[in-house]
Formats: sequence, structure tokens, C-alpha cells
Amino acid sequence: MIRRPLFLASAAYVLFIVVSAFRPAWFTSAGPFDTHPEAAVLPPSAAHLFGTDNYGRDLWTRMLYGSPLTIEATLIALGIALVAGLTLGVVSGFFGGGTDAVLMRGIDVLLAIPGLLLALSIVTALGYGTIPVAVAVGVGIVPGFARTTRAEVLRVKTLPYVEAARASGASWSRVLLRHILPNSWGPVAVLAVLDAGVAIIAIASLSFLGFGAAPPAAEWGTLIADGRNYLVTAWWLSLLPGLFVALLVLSLNHISKTMQEVQR
Repeated sequence: MIRRPLFLASAAYVLFIVVSAFRPAWFTSAGPFDTHPEAAVLPPSAAHLFGTDNYGRDLWTRMLYGSPLTIEATLIALGIALVAGLTLGVVSGFFGGGTDAVLMRGIDVLLAIPGLLLALSIVTALGYGTIPVAVAVGVGIVPGFARTTRAEVLRVKTLPYVEAARASGASWSRVLLRHILPNSWGPVAVLAVLDAGVAIIAIASLSFLGFGAAPPAAEWGTLIADGRNYLVTAWWLSLLPGLFVALLVLSLNHISKTMQEVQR
């Protein structure tokens, strides 16, 4: 993978986002809530990479300080999806029969509901904020993990080395932990990277609609929403944060695609 320049560029950008989420002060000297009315709605420049908003706050700084909220919500969503999806997929694929039929019908019901609509329903019930949004998005992407895990478990379960392990006297629990799970993890890891981008878009969308953290928190979706009323006079308020998020999602998609190609 290190021979692929586009993969390295994508990985470097994702690494920058992660580092800036934990150490935003390394990349800016301004504060996210510092207002300067005399410098309101300034276009992008060397002093303000993303320009300033209508309160004179540096938009680049607010993007960096808003990263922890979105990254935290994404990690929580992926954690919920991984734990729940892996559990459902492994149980369904490993035991089969009636257990498989019941669990997969439940997954089919979730798949029939658009992910964003399901997330909206959940976050409306749980309330506003970063954690409810993360839980809602995590539940919305569980079906994909469950389906992928089940398919891999069904495939690996029929391979010769699993049959050989059973013939040598290994228990089903040992076969599951030592042979099936480790060899089913590859596609799930690829899906986790891919769904990280999906989760970021969903979290930003819910924040854009006003379900995220309360102002003056600088979630990415909230920043994009704040600039929508100034698109004609100050296009950078929404466009640059949107490009920032879009580039992250495209980078994650490319990393996922490269991992899939390497596995093949």
C-alpha cells in the first residue's frame, strides 16, 4: 500500500484530522470562541485560512476545535455498530437455522428503513446532543455490519481447515474463537473504514438539521448550517467546511477501497 501515492495522501489527511482533533492548538493560535466584530466575514487569507464568520471568529480554528465532537461521535457510532453487528452476524451465521431466520428478518426490517430516517427517529426520542446523535447513527449502520459478518462466518465455517479442526476434536467455541472469527475480520475491517465516512456524513447531516451539540459548539454540520444564509455574500462560510468534510469522507472511501484490493 505504501507504493500507492493516493493512498498515502488519503492516510496523511485522515491522520491530520485525528491529530488536530486531539491537539488543535498545534495548528492554530486563535481560540474557537474569540470574536472580533471588526474582522467579521473576511474572505480566506493567510491570516484566516477559511475566512471569518459573521462574529469575526476564525473559521479554520472552529473547524479544528469542532473535530473532537465529530470524531468522538463517529467512534461511538462505529463502536456500537461493531459490537452489535458482529454479535448479531456471528450468532446468526454460526448457529443458523431458526436463530438465523429470526435475526435476519429483524435486520431486513432495519434495512427497509432509510438510515438517516431511522437515525432521525432515534435522536428525536433520545434528545439532542453529540451522544444521542452518535447512538442514532450507530444503530442505523448496524445492519450492514451484521449482514457482512454473517456472510463471512457462513463462508469460513465451510472451509476445510474448520472441518479439520472439528475432526481433530476441537470444540465449537474453540473453532469459533481460533478459526472463524480471525478469518472473518478482513471484510468487516474494510466495512468499518467505509462506514466511518458514512457515519461522518450522517452525523454532520443531523448537526446541520440542529440535532447536534448546542451552540456555540463548533460541530462540522453546525458550521455548514451557520453559513447557509450567507452563500451569496460569503460563500466560504459553508463551502470550505463542506469541502473539509467531503475530502475526509473521500479519503476514508479510498483507504477502504485500497484495503479491499490488497485483500484480494
